[in-house]
Amino acid sequence: MRPTRRRSAATWKPCSRTWPTRGCSTHDRPRAPLALLAELTHRCPLACPYCSNPVEMVRAAGELPTETWKQVMTEAADLGCLQVHFSGGEPTVRKDLEELVAHAAQVGLYSNLITSGVLVDTARLAGLSAAGLDHIQVSFQDTEVASAERIGGLRGAQPRKLAFCRAVREAGLPLTLNAVVHRQNLDRLQEMIDLSLDLGASRLEVAHVQYYGWALKNRAALMPTRQQLEAATAVVDAARVALKGRLVIDYVVPDYYASRPKPCMGGWGRRFITVNPSGKVLPCHAAESIPGLEFQRAGDVPLADIWDWGPAFERFRGTGWMPSLCQTCEHKERDWGGCRCQALALTGDATATDPACAKSPFHRDLVAVAERESAADVGEFVYRRFS
Repeated sequence: MRPTRRRSAATWKPCSRTWPTRGCSTHDRPRAPLALLAELTHRCPLACPYCSNPVEMVRAAGELPTETWKQVMTEAADLGCLQVHFSGGEPTVRKDLEELVAHAAQVGLYSNLITSGVLVDTARLAGLSAAGLDHIQVSFQDTEVASAERIGGLRGAQPRKLAFCRAVREAGLPLTLNAVVHRQNLDRLQEMIDLSLDLGASRLEVAHVQYYGWALKNRAALMPTRQQLEAATAVVDAARVALKGRLVIDYVVPDYYASRPKPCMGGWGRRFITVNPSGKVLPCHAAESIPGLEFQRAGDVPLADIWDWGPAFERFRGTGWMPSLCQTCEHKERDWGGCRCQALALTGDATATDPACAKSPFHRDLVAVAERESAADVGEFVYRRFS
């Protein structure tokens, strides 16, 4: 029997702790994170060249044990989190996943499994469902089989993904498809929408590649042309109208063609708290790319203390850290400065205005990179693999 339904956003109330005042102003400080991103492992049977995992990945021997992950979820629920997203790598390589899902249910967290879907048979899916799993998100590299398996670096993956998605729906679990799109698959976006409908998905995330980590290594092979982007946006706009009430489509455009930066992770240290496989607690999953940040570890320091005044969370939280260009911007409490990891990757300075912003002095350089690399020969992928 599935556990009783947990609390929802409608019933949740903000925590009542007194917040510390150093680092940023009181009105900038969020009351509690919305969700815990639990990166259980960096192990994965796929080798996607745009993977958001860091280039230097955590080995199996360095992963948090089961009991520590349970402690993390208990503390996250006490902190006010509503959701836990089990991610990786491929989280289903963890043999304790059912136990972790059951614990999430016990402490009142809505659980979402983010998976490639290639390792789970029907028996294990039934076990995860019985443990209390609430939702499953499956990634697709393409609709064309040969292309999908070349991008993902795993032969035979596509039939397993399709079978898994159908089993998810037969089990009565809600399904989201995640299509990571780029120059080599973007022309088949309509086919991805059609596939989502065929598989009974209720949501499709169309996520253009974000260029850090492994994707930065493969930027020239992945960068779409402006014409591709405009055509894709038109496809999404039309599908949203035609499929209203049948399929929700989330659309994340590439920053290299944007004029306004996105509020990365809803704002640094504002909505999400990430724990990586080794237990480092991060404001976003790419934060380790920024040198000089001090990351505390789950199990060593209470999660609430890290969220409240951990040095990495305080560094770019709110608006006090912003350069003068951002301080005077009317959008500063909407985009919260954009992406710090991207600012570092493109300017060498994590405190710089995000080059995705049209006001940034680096914005023209960003557009020039997109135009140059989208016209380059595709070349070979640098696949995500343990060295």
